[in-house]
Amino acid sequence: MNSGKYIFAQILQFVNRYEFEKIVTKYNGDYRTRDFNCWNQFLQLFFGQLTSRNSLRDICTCLKAHRNKLYHLGIKQHVNQSTLSRANERRDYRIFEDFGMFLINQVRTKFSDEPILNVDIDNEVFALDSTTISLSLKLFSWAPGKYSRGAVKVHTLLDLRGSIPSFILITDGKYHDSNVLDVFTPIPEAIYIMDKAYIDFKALYKLNLIGSFFISRSKSSMDFSVLEVNYNIDETTGLRGDKIIELNGYKSKQLYPKSLRLVEYYDYENEVELSFLTNNFELTALEIANLYRNRWQIEVFFKWIKQNLTIKTLWGHSENAVNIHIWIAISTYLIVAKIKKDINSSLSIYEIIQILGISVFDKTPISELLTDFQSNQNFNEQIDLFNN
Repeated sequence: MNSGKYIFAQILQFVNRYEFEKIVTKYNGDYRTRDFNCWNQFLQLFFGQLTSRNSLRDICTCLKAHRNKLYHLGIKQHVNQSTLSRANERRDYRIFEDFGMFLINQVRTKFSDEPILNVDIDNEVFALDSTTISLSLKLFSWAPGKYSRGAVKVHTLLDLRGSIPSFILITDGKYHDSNVLDVFTPIPEAIYIMDKAYIDFKALYKLNLIGSFFISRSKSSMDFSVLEVNYNIDETTGLRGDKIIELNGYKSKQLYPKSLRLVEYYDYENEVELSFLTNNFELTALEIANLYRNRWQIEVFFKWIKQNLTIKTLWGHSENAVNIHIWIAISTYLIVAKIKKDINSSLSIYEIIQILGISVFDKTPISELLTDFQSNQNFNEQIDLFNN
């Protein structure tokens, strides 16, 4: 079926153009457009991410050099840098955001049966955190950060079954992390794992009322009273305490009037004692600790996309262009994850994107390229996350 087709054209077979065009119509994205429509804009930016181009100029130069092959790649035409830049500035970023969300919903279902390390539960489990991209405030005046610098934050809710993002919010650097708790829609019975920056008792109580669970690091300054202590714990596992508590502070108690659970755990590897705050009274104390240990997956996810996709160097200065850039990067990750599942490749997402990035002009069937390839390299544990 793929005999004679370039790898890039084969990759596009995994991308639902019909859904993309529906979103373009929704936002009237191709209004008064002759040749360079939203689909071709997406393809050229996607090409840039897949092949790790550093700028719009690099993308345009590369495509121009291979202009005789563009039709067979699936790209209608090459354009100059200014045309691509104007499209990023003017076309509604929500087209690419909505398509990214479509890919998220499509890909998450493919990884829904993936296990979570050291935990055997049926709940959906998410890690919530943000990563910051430092910018020049002179060039990105709309994105203030800390210490008189510019910054963009990418707030991410990561499904720990497969490390697939389920929610993305792009803001300026001064947007407080805990505000995200009021933006995404919680799922009943789901478990949300976060660090102490997300301690907002009003928002956490809303999660509790919906029937969702949270696990967070507790603040050392938290004022509370112990209502009950579970003495039946095995300290050889690292556990140091399992308590039911209530908040003492007047304002805190008004915002979160119910009791909470405090699990104390000693991390032998880093020689530090940790305290976890949760509203889940059903899981064991060790399961609570092990679930929080899995929060490192979101740190690895951020490191992975910064190292393997073009995201630290942005392809535009306006808020619209930055949103398009980041959503194209996320979409690239999701498309590669979809390919991995659809062809049942044993390679990691890291390996797949490296292979595809240097093979876009090859004509090998993609299933053959990604299933017969044998990796002899030993990747560190940060990459092992994507081997499942």
